Amino acid sequence: MQGNETFDVVVVGSGSAGAMAALRAADHGLKVLIIEKAHKFGGTSATSGGVMWVPNHQLDGGNDDSREKALEYLDSIIGKPVNRERLEAFVDEAPKMLNYLKGTGVEVAVAAWPDYYTGRPGSRDDRSIVVPTFDGRELGDDRYALMREQYNRFKLFGRYAMDLTETFALMMQSKGWRGVAAKMITRYWADRSTRKVSHRDRRFTQGAALMGSIYSQIFKRGVELRMETKLEELKVDDAGRVTGVEVSKFGRRYVVNATHGVVLSAGGFEWNQELRDRFYPVPGLTRHSSTPEDANRGETLVAAEKVGASTEHTEAGWWIPTMTLPMPKASNFHEIHQAAFDVGRPWSVVVNRNGVRFVDEACGYDQFGQAMVADHLKTGANMPCWLIFDAKFRKKFSAGGLMPTVHTPEKKVPEDWWGHYVFRANTIEELCRKVDLPYDAVKQTVANINEYSKTGVDPEFGRGMNAYDQMFGDPTATPNPNLGPIDTAPFYAVPINNGDLGTKGGLRCDARARVLDQEGNPVAGLYAAGNNSGTPFGDVYPGAGATIGPAMTFGYVAANDIAERSGNQRA
Repeated sequence: MQGNETFDVVVVGSGSAGAMAALRAADHGLKVLIIEKAHKFGGTSATSGGVMWVPNHQLDGGNDDSREKALEYLDSIIGKPVNRERLEAFVDEAPKMLNYLKGTGVEVAVAAWPDYYTGRPGSRDDRSIVVPTFDGRELGDDRYALMREQYNRFKLFGRYAMDLTETFALMMQSKGWRGVAAKMITRYWADRSTRKVSHRDRRFTQGAALMGSIYSQIFKRGVELRMETKLEELKVDDAGRVTGVEVSKFGRRYVVNATHGVVLSAGGFEWNQELRDRFYPVPGLTRHSSTPEDANRGETLVAAEKVGASTEHTEAGWWIPTMTLPMPKASNFHEIHQAAFDVGRPWSVVVNRNGVRFVDEACGYDQFGQAMVADHLKTGANMPCWLIFDAKFRKKFSAGGLMPTVHTPEKKVPEDWWGHYVFRANTIEELCRKVDLPYDAVKQTVANINEYSKTGVDPEFGRGMNAYDQMFGDPTATPNPNLGPIDTAPFYAVPINNGDLGTKGGLRCDARARVLDQEGNPVAGLYAAGNNSGTPFGDVYPGAGATIGPAMTFGYVAANDIAERSGNQRA
């Protein structure tokens, strides 16, 4: 394992971008090594919802989507200059990537999920692709428990895996939801053979299904994966070509040569406060990120900069509202909980520290985060903001990690949460005193929401007045599923931070996924994909899966380019 080893391709990072690069390179006949610094493989992708945004995919016998419609949509929403060739390369190569993935044996399906900017020219509701449930035991008992496990928020009671259908049934408490929960629990405990191996549910769902399915194909092709192996620096020859990597494992360093290319796919820099302070106009804190703790620290970005690489789009993350709670049975430690859909439910409102609204609360989570940043730059009174809700909301919906009363009644809420993480009062005025919000402003904001709930029209921000908002609303709330009066005591408030799903910016790359230097020329032998690279979309999040879709597409593109240059390209 140590010494002058040589592979055709070295992939740094084991998430979706790296996994696709490795899989495709192996199918081109190249000898591939994946290195992963963590003790688990699968990267942030394995902990995610596992959705791929792929326009013009033509699955299920084809549809009327097209290259032109996809570009029309993207052109209508992107608000800053981007590399046009790279953007068009994504649109052209993403369907090819998906077709290839399906051809390897990975099952894929279309999810009915509206693009995040509904109503814009070219928007659709069928561009998000998911992988159905995967049997994790197919990886082998030696690997089954070593793939990065999903967060508690993606599991019922922190134990039972949920697919998207089950998640929405439980989240909305729709008809039959108790039966869904009972079936999940019964299925888990009836699986006695797996319980002897691990506590983990053998049903890999969402991001775990995606990564489990891909890695089952990777391992069949003999690709080597080394965990606990960290990139220390890139090796460069006298001509400036990247020729390999120097890595460390438990502190001992060694070199691995890469004959044809190194693919950097180790995620972004959201867990590096120094880089956040350097790049972000409102840096936020690393601990508000919802990605695996202390994982994506930007080491690969720094290593690439040392050999002359440039960066782009580094001023923003893939934002998502989050909140913080102590870990169950370990209150000195904290968990980050996503609140992506909670903030747009009826019987609630979100205000800044001036007590006023600043966004359509039910909008896409990245748009919500952008609004937090913009409002903070304008007022200095955001980051965090506050989600205020009443007893009706509390009974039915989660507020980040605070589960509804059907799951966590008041008497089961830990005592140290009240007045520190979650605030409760019998009146709005008392609640405002507890969280130091101006009562008069909040009183007026709540009165406005209550009035809008009667008419179903939000004249300020249009909440609940488009297909995306309504998808995550409550159909029992009429005439607008995202609006309901905040009028039933007790009243609650939780602070909402600007978390993220990773960073939007990274290494500047061309349409072939080659890393570019300061003059815009390719750094020979060096490629990047996923959040290690700058997004092709600039400042926007087009739809569900707009991180993983491009990540896998440019992993695929990188492998194809390496194979072509090495003379190993196959169909």
